[in-house]
Amino acid sequence: MESNHSQSVDIEEVKPAFNLGGFAIIMLVAFLGAMAAAIFMPNWMPSLTQSVAGANPKAFWYLSRGSAFVAYSLLWLSMILGTGITNKLSVLWPGLPPTIEIHQYTSILGLAFGLFHGLILMGDHFMNFSLAQVLIPFTTSGYRPLWVGIGQVGFYTMLIVTLSFYVRKKIGPKTWRAIHFVSFLTYVSVLVHALLAGTDASAMGAQLFYMISGGLLFFMILYRILVSSAATREKKRKQQGVPPAIPTR
Repeated sequence: MESNHSQSVDIEEVKPAFNLGGFAIIMLVAFLGAMAAAIFMPNWMPSLTQSVAGANPKAFWYLSRGSAFVAYSLLWLSMILGTGITNKLSVLWPGLPPTIEIHQYTSILGLAFGLFHGLILMGDHFMNFSLAQVLIPFTTSGYRPLWVGIGQVGFYTMLIVTLSFYVRKKIGPKTWRAIHFVSFLTYVSVLVHALLAGTDASAMGAQLFYMISGGLLFFMILYRILVSSAATREKKRKQQGVPPAIPTR
């Protein structure tokens, strides 16, 4: 098994899963795909006119809710993998290099689905959001602007954390780690948004989904704190030259 020192070096030297151009293309595809669906879908699929362009449209709502659950799941998985890296559980399985890579992939894909989730609502006649309202936090009106805005803030904090991979060498490891702590704020913001802005948050299935996923992440964070505390105590003990405690019968 690798030492903690070699593990930390591997984490700092790992390259982004996509180069910056690849990341930009993924986000552009999500943006253009959502815009095209919201604006042109009624013309592309006349058979869905009643669902898409009627007085009570459903298609855009279904697309938004589906992409919302996917975006949340990817963010959650990214958080689980990130805490697995720091608390060393990923060394046991599936290994540090694949965990780091999957962690980055899920972060980027989560951003793409999050962007699609917001933009596709421009086609929903009930929400009636403009592009500016989708992109600028707390500017929506008529539907839970506070909780929608918190979700938008969560998207941008996730964007900052993801982009930090590409400027890690310039900002240094300490600043990069500090920025990464913002990911916890991202998760809390997205969870609050899902619970208080999601139209299906009151459903038992959705509540169980959020409860179980949030509980598992809380366990991983707690385990990480315990591991860090134990490592800090061990480091102080070695610095002070105190021998390890011998268990007594």
